[in-house]
Amino acid sequence: MGRGFLALILALGAAIGAARAQSCEEDLPAALTNYSGLACTPVWNNFILRYSKDQDDVLSIVLSTTYATGWVGMGFSKDGMMVGSSAMVGWMGKTGIPHIEQYYLGGKSSSEVKLNQGQLLTTSIQPTVVVQKAKIYIAFQLKFSAPITQQKLLFALGTKIPVNKRLTIHDDKTSISFDFSAGTSSAPSSYPSTLKRTHGALAIFGWGVLLPIGAIVARYCRQWDPLWYYLHVVIQFIGFVFGLAAVVAGVALYDKLHANVTAHRGIGIFVLVLGILQVIAFFLRPGKDSKIRKYWNWYHQWAGRLALFFAAVNIVLGIKVGGAGSSWKIGYGFNLAILLIASIVLEVLLWTRWSKRSAAYPTY
Repeated sequence: MGRGFLALILALGAAIGAARAQSCEEDLPAALTNYSGLACTPVWNNFILRYSKDQDDVLSIVLSTTYATGWVGMGFSKDGMMVGSSAMVGWMGKTGIPHIEQYYLGGKSSSEVKLNQGQLLTTSIQPTVVVQKAKIYIAFQLKFSAPITQQKLLFALGTKIPVNKRLTIHDDKTSISFDFSAGTSSAPSSYPSTLKRTHGALAIFGWGVLLPIGAIVARYCRQWDPLWYYLHVVIQFIGFVFGLAAVVAGVALYDKLHANVTAHRGIGIFVLVLGILQVIAFFLRPGKDSKIRKYWNWYHQWAGRLALFFAAVNIVLGIKVGGAGSSWKIGYGFNLAILLIASIVLEVLLWTRWSKRSAAYPTY
């Protein structure tokens, strides 16, 4: 039985290899006469990539895969991420008219995917789409300013036909690093969407919710002494733990994507350093009667405010560079609005209370 099972596995492997080889050996449709002498390699699932490049740095591409309906796309990215890349997308319309368009992927929502705003330079050879024998072929030529070797490529498909050339969300996608000189590619990698959402959620909850609430308690609830102090310490500690977890998730995310998010990373490191310094300051807090206590209070308060300000800036920046959807923007915007309104109201009440106290006990 063991030998039979092994033989079956070997037979299946041979069949898959033969099918892939056969896909590359198949002739291209007659409509693609401008594309000849192409190298061929399977890249992902049923996606077959045919390509060639010439001495003028013109890259010829024919991407094919099994097709029933919907759209198929190939993107060119600087860092392997969807956001900020440009893509050629092809489909067969409901009336049987083929379409191929270039898109700039400015974000993950449909409104941020811009038609005819990509950064790919096509040649005089018109891009073409052909559907034949349950396969779709999207063919195009691109002109580059320098020899193209290693390139981050994105492949995606959607099962819904675009209406008015507006793309629907993809049903599957991958990214690879492809060497057009050697014809080799890295293994298709799944985009770490869950890790990115975790990083964002932890950052918002820690740096954007708990830590500001802890600061509000410290400034506006001192009449309930010593309860305000214990609440402040506990909330800030929990918030810092969540914020630190967000940093750990962010480092893991960067190790997977190597995304070009210099400003986001830099501000994040700066906020983390301020947070660590606040924790250290807590353990070095001088007594109430100490002569340096007022300087410690001044440092602790303003370092905390600075950390919260840059944390809010970085959360907004992270939502932007991460291509988060409208729900993230609305959710954090609502949270920020509530915190700001509460702070303004409490600040007014605090100044009113101080004014009444000054009036009751005038100084001469």
